[in-house]
Amino acid sequence: MKQENRILISVDVEEFDIPEEFGQQVPLQEKLEISRKGLQATLDLFEKYQVRATFFITAYWAQHYPELIRKMAAQHEIASHAYYHSSFTDADLEGSRLALQEISGQQIRGFRMPRLRKVNMTALRDAGYIYDASVNPTWLPGRYNNWHLPRTMYQENDVWIIPSSVSPIVRYPVFWLSVKNAPLWITRHFSRAILRKDKYLSFYFHPWELVNIQEYALPAYIKRICGTRMQDKLEGFLRFLQQQGQFCAHIDMLQ
Repeated sequence: MKQENRILISVDVEEFDIPEEFGQQVPLQEKLEISRKGLQATLDLFEKYQVRATFFITAYWAQHYPELIRKMAAQHEIASHAYYHSSFTDADLEGSRLALQEISGQQIRGFRMPRLRKVNMTALRDAGYIYDASVNPTWLPGRYNNWHLPRTMYQENDVWIIPSSVSPIVRYPVFWLSVKNAPLWITRHFSRAILRKDKYLSFYFHPWELVNIQEYALPAYIKRICGTRMQDKLEGFLRFLQQQGQFCAHIDMLQ
């Protein structure tokens, strides 16, 4: 039954540094504010559709907006997206967890590596996390090739892995780039297939997608649909998902 399906929405809150991957430098305050504006639009949509979600946040971004983080923590799960989005060491695992814990007042249990790079599971466990959400079990040219990994939740080194959702057989990924660029009927089709098979769906996106980023030196597949167009597209997807199951945070799947 649809009521038994779990809908895991997660949001990667970070410094807006993706233009730097394509050679454009962005001032720090601008990188922070772009995400803040998009996050407010995200929270408005979540309130409208009664979404409980997981926010993977860099500790550095959270330190600039502590009041907003505490407000979000009253309804949503706060998790770590490392300390900074553009640099990382294993020491950042514990450092980001403790910083976010102090700001949010929540126990920080989950982690997602920026750009979904591979995580040292032993270091992650030793830093106090119980789950990781850094796996997209599909193939994306230039990013990752994870066809060999399980599509659904599994354990590694006593840490739960909660992958982003991909469809059975062809492993079509339902994530920010596909939802942005594909017609909504395609997203709905593969989402139904995932829910029929797995009884849950895990989808993630970034707040900066909900801001007008046309002026930045980004490929068309990233910036062609952004701002209010992306807000409308995301709203259509949330309206569909609301009819397919219950919105819950990642941590809810483990309790």
